Amino acid sequence: MSPSLFPSEYGETELYETTEIGLASRVVLYNDEIHTYDEVITQIRKATRCSMQKAEILTIEVDTRGKAIVYDGEIAECLRVSAILEEIELHTQIEC
Repeated sequence: MSPSLFPSEYGETELYETTEIGLASRVVLYNDEIHTYDEVITQIRKATRCSMQKAEILTIEVDTRGKAIVYDGEIAECLRVSAILEEIELHTQIEC
């Protein structure tokens, strides 16, 4: 929360508190038949900054189930993660 000062209609200054609402979102990565496991693992690690083990598990899930949630968090961060994954033309979707 951050306080903000606004003049009132009577010439006095009123203090209001504003709150940012962070909506949880997630990045879904879809399987394709173009990329290798190593390419996907590398890109997931680059995008999400996760461990090698987690990236491997997510890559296996994408391959076996056809998709996986590879990241969840604030929408701005999801957009960043999705953009990095799509640098090598991986297919993603952001769900809110």
